[in-house]
Formats: sequence, structure tokens, C-alpha cells
Amino acid sequence: MAMLRTGLILLALVLGISQASAADGWSSFKARFMTSEGRIQDTGNKNVSHTEGQGYGMLMAVYYNDRSSFDSLWNWTQKNLSNPNNGLFYWKYIPGASDPVSDRNNASDGDMLIAWALLKAGEKWNVPAYLQASDRLQKAIIERNVITFAGRTIMLPGAQGFNKTSYVVLNPSYFIFPAWRDFARRSHLKVWNSLINDSLSLLSEMRFGDSGLPLDWVAMNADGSMAPATAWPPRFSYDAIRIPLYLYWYDSASLQLVPFQQFWMNFQRLQTPAWIDVLSNSKAPYNMAGGLLAVRDLTLDDSGHLSDSLSGNEDYFSASLQLLAWLAYKDR
Repeated sequence: MAMLRTGLILLALVLGISQASAADGWSSFKARFMTSEGRIQDTGNKNVSHTEGQGYGMLMAVYYNDRSSFDSLWNWTQKNLSNPNNGLFYWKYIPGASDPVSDRNNASDGDMLIAWALLKAGEKWNVPAYLQASDRLQKAIIERNVITFAGRTIMLPGAQGFNKTSYVVLNPSYFIFPAWRDFARRSHLKVWNSLINDSLSLLSEMRFGDSGLPLDWVAMNADGSMAPATAWPPRFSYDAIRIPLYLYWYDSASLQLVPFQQFWMNFQRLQTPAWIDVLSNSKAPYNMAGGLLAVRDLTLDDSGHLSDSLSGNEDYFSASLQLLAWLAYKDR
């Protein structure tokens, strides 16, 4: 019996160490970027918060089975970012400002991430209230952010300011394919599958310059043609880096990953430029690191470099990308 007890104790210790190790990335992320109230701080952007960060945090909390943190994140989001007029969320919170949510617009990616996390949480922990909140938010997103334009079902980046009538402005990093698939499974609404199919087609038409890469921001004209959106640099950069992340999460064998794979294979891993101007071919004067490199590794199936162990100098966005790449890899 003594030997049996010793074996059980050793097994418990091993399991405990394993679970602690598995939680290291999330524990580090929380310690560095999450306040005690449940607000994720964008440390690379004056510690503002936004629905993107709240959604990322909620997704991570579900993955790491941390319901207490999930509830803190969700409660803070509802209390501070809810828009009672349309059922969406204000996209940005500026701490210390007289009006922390002076911009009343939403960001459709943030709202989708929150809805997706609620769906996953409701299913994982069997909480009907989470599922109902996700259903309501999905419905509001469809009503306010999804339109038919040039014969395609598209997701606008926000409820205001992106439909210019003769053209629309799109952010292809807001094409969160795995979330749309889960929404379709949950609701049985055709709109989510239409978004998947049409957005995959749109990505095929967003290949600019010699690199054949999409841009952070794209203008889609009424005839369906694509052009760089004029208010932003014509770069494949910090927004568009999430396109291959979500594509891989949706289908790790997707042919839509090929342009990214072909471009990144031109460079040694640690000499891969952080961004490229797809029209001039000028490249960032610095190379990928942290989360950017994690998305590259994920896309190229270089899984030996993937980890949820965060380095001490990563800011919020880099750390988010690294953990999301890890989640996508584990979820494939």
C-alpha cells in the first residue's frame, strides 16, 4: 500500500507539473496584460483596451480551462463596452479619459471573437447563458456588419464608415473562418457559410504585386474589383498577418495558404521581414520576432518552433499572436 501511495503521489506531482507547464503561457499573459478587473491592456498602444483583446483573452481562458478569468473578462466587457442601441460592443476603451468610449463604432472582429469565445465557453462548461449571449451577438453582427455587395456576402470592419456606396473598405484579417464555421454549426444560418465561401474567393482576388499577398486594408469596388484602400499604406503587415492564422485554424491544408508560404520561404526564418509594401516591394527594416514569427512557423508547418512560452519582452499583440498560433496548432 505504501508503494501504491508513493506511486500515486508521484503521478499527481507529474500531472501537476504538466498542467502548470501547460498553463505557463496563459499565466504569463494574464500577469502581464490583464488587470484585476478583467481588462486586457494593449501595452504597445498606451494600455488602451479593445474588443479584439477581450475576445482573445476570453478564447485563451476557455482553452486553458480558466473559467474565473473568463468571467472577469466577460463581466468587464459587458460593463464597459456594451452598446445598448445595437447589441454590439464599442471597440475601444481609453483608460483615464473623460469619456473612455468616445468612439461609438464597433469592430466586427472583436465582436466575432467575443461571440466565438462565448460559444466555446458555453459548450465546454455547459453554461446556457453564455450560449444565449453568443447567439444574440451573432444576430447583431449579421444585422449591422454583414451586407451583400457586388454579388458577394461580406463582413464590414465596423457598422459605420466602411460602406462608401460606390465601394466598401474591407479588412481581410477580420475574415475569422473558424468562428464562422462554428457559428454556422450552432445557428444553421446560411449567411455564415456564404461568408466563408465568398471571403475565400475574395482572398484569391486580393493578391497584389510581385509577392501576391493581400493588404491590411482593401477597397472593393461596385464591379467587384479590388484595389489598395487609400487611407492606409499598401502593406501586408500587422493586420494581414492574421489572415494565414485564421486560414490555418480553419483548414491547415488550405490552398489559400500557398501565397504566404511561397513568400516566406524566400527568407531564412530569422531574416524574414516583418512587413512588405506589396506595390513597391520595399520591406520592413527589421525582421519578424515573437508572435509574427509564430504565425510564419504555423503557416509553414514548422511546428518545432511553436510554443506557448512567452519571452519577457513581448508586447500584447506579439504575445497574443503567439498564443493564438499555439491554439490554432493544437486545434487542427
